[in-house]
Amino acid sequence: MQHPPIIHVEVDGRAVEEQPPFPAFTYGHFTAMQIRGGRVRGLDLHLQRLDSGHRELFGTGLAADMVRDRIRHALEGRPADASVRVYVGTSTVGTSVMVTVRAPIDMRDAPWSLLPVPYQRPLPHTKHLGDFGQTYFRRAAEGSGFDDALLTGDGGVVSECAIANFAVFDGSSVIWPNAPALAGITMQLLEPALAPSGIGSRHAPVLLGELASYAAAFVTNARGIAPVARIDELAIPVDASLMRTVQDRYASVAWDPI
Repeated sequence: MQHPPIIHVEVDGRAVEEQPPFPAFTYGHFTAMQIRGGRVRGLDLHLQRLDSGHRELFGTGLAADMVRDRIRHALEGRPADASVRVYVGTSTVGTSVMVTVRAPIDMRDAPWSLLPVPYQRPLPHTKHLGDFGQTYFRRAAEGSGFDDALLTGDGGVVSECAIANFAVFDGSSVIWPNAPALAGITMQLLEPALAPSGIGSRHAPVLLGELASYAAAFVTNARGIAPVARIDELAIPVDASLMRTVQDRYASVAWDPI
């Protein structure tokens, strides 16, 4: 999956014009968001992610007001629609907050295909940097014609995708794998939003060998939501009605001003 090119970078509130465009963080964490009209879905969840990640990796909190100021400053004078990432990490110059700005991008409409791989991320609940295995298996999946890798553990336990959360549908409820995984912002927003539709949402074991028994599957990440049509050689039905409901419920989530 290609990212739009970076059009602006700021480190600790200062624009960085030199090449390379930002310091190479050797240790850190981040969050990724889509901004439309100067607003983002789940701002509090993004800020909580950064704060909890900072406490775990660096032993102290990260001020939400400072993060918002850094994002606002990086967007100043630029289009109100953008893809933004906030990185916090250590480099040769110490601990810094870096904001990168790209053109906006949404999930493409076509269903995804996933390649199962025997890998689970270390410290999976944290959106951390430097996961070689995650990047290796994602690139391998893309090189084999798939959209992403489906990460699995012992006994074929499914956890997540390399760059997305994964869910299956049993005909009445959306089931998210309860194996250790990153709690994606889109997933966290969608779960409570599904309740008014009558579709349940729960976390339970999902096994690779049982995927054929489910009615449908989909993925979620910062770019949105997409159905899954193939997992390795297994064809997965695309439930158009389910996807309309899921997309509509996600669209109902409020946008927060930065």
